[in-house]
Amino acid sequence: MSNSRKTAKKTSATERMRVAREQAERSDRIRRRVVVGVSSAAVLALAAGVAFAVGGSSGSGSEASADGPLVIPANATGTNGTVVTYGKADAPHTLSVYEDFRCPFCEKLETTTGKALQQGADAGTYKIEYHLATFLDTNLGGSGSRTALAAAGAALNEGVDKFKAFHDVLYANQPQESSDAFGDVNHVLDLAGQVPGLKTDAFVKAVQDGTYKPWAAKVNEEFNKSDVTGTPTVKLDGKKLDVLTGGNAVSPEQFTAMVKQQVGG
Repeated sequence: MSNSRKTAKKTSATERMRVAREQAERSDRIRRRVVVGVSSAAVLALAAGVAFAVGGSSGSGSEASADGPLVIPANATGTNGTVVTYGKADAPHTLSVYEDFRCPFCEKLETTTGKALQQGADAGTYKIEYHLATFLDTNLGGSGSRTALAAAGAALNEGVDKFKAFHDVLYANQPQESSDAFGDVNHVLDLAGQVPGLKTDAFVKAVQDGTYKPWAAKVNEEFNKSDVTGTPTVKLDGKKLDVLTGGNAVSPEQFTAMVKQQVGG
């Protein structure tokens, strides 16, 4: 009887994995989606090195709304202040980066190639436009993506440079995707302490009060309106760059070469 149950579980897991793989193969847009499920199929897929989506990012549930008035951080850009722009506003090119703070593949990109992305903006080759999402809260449970994004909004209110530094600290200290550590406001505030000058009284109060949680929900809604279905996605002047290879981020040198090939120089 025990063996029968084991066989049934194995068959069920195999079937779920087969269906997920078929879905991934049917659409190239899904290939870049983070493996976010907590089901056996997702665990098996991770073990096999397969990157695909489990579930959608419709924005339903806790990530779609937040209590309180909508407060848009100073320095926000884009539609209804839902974009964060880093770099010179008049840069000749635009690098669009789509991320979720709980996304493990985003962490790979930022910790491996993030400095190269920043250097291109600092050099004036392009400006970076961050389009952030919170769909992993729906897929994994918890509130880490939205809490981190709301705190990033508080950092943005302090300055774009403060946002960028805090953004980098979050990825450098990203918990396992099964953990909701970013949902702990005190933990997020501890990480903010790594950014010199960020923890002003106004910043701390905004994070503790969740001032920018409604804004974070709006940012996620705009993400859902885009044609992007997975994170990380990086586009240069609207053209997608293949920043992941076999689940790993391209090297800084490879990224720089891709940029030069597209913009010239």
